[in-house]
Amino acid sequence: MRIGWNPQKSEKKILLNTHHRIIVVVYIPSEEGFYENSFEVFKTCLNSLISTINSDAAITVVNNGSYQKVSDYLNLYLKEKKIDTLISHNQNIGKIDALIGAARGAREKYLTLTDSDILFTTGWQEKTKEIFANFPNVGAVSPIPVRKGLYFGTSSVLKQILLRRIKFKRIAIPENFDAYNKYLSSINWDLEDRNDNKWNVVESNNCKANIGSGHQVLTIDRDILFKTVPTNPSLTLVGGSSENDYVDFPIDKAKKLRLSTYNNHAFHMGNKLETWMIDLQNENKRISANTKNHENTQSINLLNNWWYNKYFGFRKKIIKKSFNIFYN
Repeated sequence: MRIGWNPQKSEKKILLNTHHRIIVVVYIPSEEGFYENSFEVFKTCLNSLISTINSDAAITVVNNGSYQKVSDYLNLYLKEKKIDTLISHNQNIGKIDALIGAARGAREKYLTLTDSDILFTTGWQEKTKEIFANFPNVGAVSPIPVRKGLYFGTSSVLKQILLRRIKFKRIAIPENFDAYNKYLSSINWDLEDRNDNKWNVVESNNCKANIGSGHQVLTIDRDILFKTVPTNPSLTLVGGSSENDYVDFPIDKAKKLRLSTYNNHAFHMGNKLETWMIDLQNENKRISANTKNHENTQSINLLNNWWYNKYFGFRKKIIKKSFNIFYN
């Protein structure tokens, strides 16, 4: 039996107070072996986010079956309102399914999908915003530029270059040298020994960006999740082709640009905390303490079947060949 009238029914529609949501998935089953230092790395990641985002953003953490110490830590941060949303799974349902599930439930226009071992630095959100605001039809922006990302899910970018809608040039960016080598080291790739290697730079409205990115952290347009991301679950714990299928390729299939910031504004830490990472987070906290008002971030059905994928693959090949002919 119902008594009275639910007062929520007479309320107006909900107004969003944020236009940007950061989603972090964490899985730390213990503090042994591979995961020995993962909790400290994750805490640094989360605290770097809290120190560097502005009032237009909110944080969602997905606890993907982590052990009790992590759960207690996250419940405390939720209670203290350091994070906005906490989603908890009793067991690991797989990184991509946890990430995409949380992202599809978010209401903000822009969603940052990030691993739990990323160290953000002050200004990353604003620099990401600049690219969305100045380039046409941007689908994703990463704060970690990758020099060799020219052909990884970027045929839509190459097409815009061929059509002369954005400027393109290969130039050296010496100031990226140290940060890029830190990134290469974190994924066990060979380091570079020259700071004059050329980067693939595009420009629009006097704003510069690099072509392509990795998938450890990127900010995407929410619409992509409902257009070109597969609707069926990945059912993959981690790796395989899951991140390619659910994050990388959908950006290009949506015919949107995949870019990264001109300079480095975040770092991939891996599973061990180093002194320089602690120093960077201390600098984040110092700047945050001295800055009371951050600039607000501006709010800025394709069939997924066999025939569409055949067409998409053919289109990519044509665009890449044309790009190479004109810009070899």
